Amino acid sequence: MNIWPGQTLAASGLHQMILEQMQDAVIVADAEGTIRLWNRGSEVLFGFAASEAIGSGLDLLVPPRFRQAHDQGFRQAIAAGHLRTEGRVMTTRSNHKNGCRLYVDFSFSLLKDPRGQVLGVIAVARDATARHLEEVAHRLQAEAA
Repeated sequence: MNIWPGQTLAASGLHQMILEQMQDAVIVADAEGTIRLWNRGSEVLFGFAASEAIGSGLDLLVPPRFRQAHDQGFRQAIAAGHLRTEGRVMTTRSNHKNGCRLYVDFSFSLLKDPRGQVLGVIAVARDATARHLEEVAHRLQAEAA
């Protein structure tokens, strides 16, 4: 694929520039759940520098009460080679470095090699906290009326 005149995408470094300049968080974890890629959007959203996140487990992002279910779902997806949430955006609780309550819209995909073997998981995320809290407030107002 020739993106810049005379260069491939890999040779141009464009893919790295795209990842680093995306506003959305992009996280890649290997099949064991170790974070291997953490872009600038992830740093902004979750508060952890790449140096803190890369090499850490996904528990960095998963609140303690959800870890068992998350770990089970992660292992099942890796073993099965497919995600039950493929193609859907899910809003869920997540951890922020400073401990604040964070709601995040996540979409997930499995990362596979050319033979179809699962190498890990890709997640793209964006902050949904304000929207979520607004929805809760509207729901509470409707119930009180």
